[in-house]
Amino acid sequence: MDSTLIVSHSEKNLDAIYGMLQEASISQMMTVHSCGDARRLLLERDFDLVIINAPLPDETGESLARHIAGSGDCQVILAVKNEYFQDTAAVCESDGVLTIAKPISKALFWAALRLAAAVQVKIRRLMLENRQLVQRIEDMRCIDRAKYVLITCCCLSEQEAHRKIEKMAMDLRTSKRKVAEEIIKAYAD
Repeated sequence: MDSTLIVSHSEKNLDAIYGMLQEASISQMMTVHSCGDARRLLLERDFDLVIINAPLPDETGESLARHIAGSGDCQVILAVKNEYFQDTAAVCESDGVLTIAKPISKALFWAALRLAAAVQVKIRRLMLENRQLVQRIEDMRCIDRAKYVLITCCCLSEQEAHRKIEKMAMDLRTSKRKVAEEIIKAYAD
């Protein structure tokens, strides 16, 4: 994790978290003191990790944590007082927020950081796989449209249309998608 946002009203806790992050070799850190400031900053830039030290002056931090966790691949660690831990964890963990109880020990904090990093790697891998699958589906749709054009305009069978697209792609040394787009463009006019 490269960039981290720390949201904490308490300077003492902010300094402690900041120090532990420096030990974890996280160099890009920004700090804000309220949920409102955090929301404004998150509109301007993305972070790999957001650590929220609850409570904050303008809200508890729970809704901010849930919002951030649900809006992208950013990992969120929410630190709450021990007496609120069970209830907050029950609500937030279903949204992907890692909840830890205060006071925060160094070992617990390091474990939460490692867990957040592992989850982030998995999420990014799944997002890449999802983008690749979406691209494949779009390619297949385009190729199917081109086959339909060849079937209706050139009186080819589906197999003949498919072979024609494949052969053109091999002859032109390009993708079937590019050939399909050219066929669609040529017959659309």
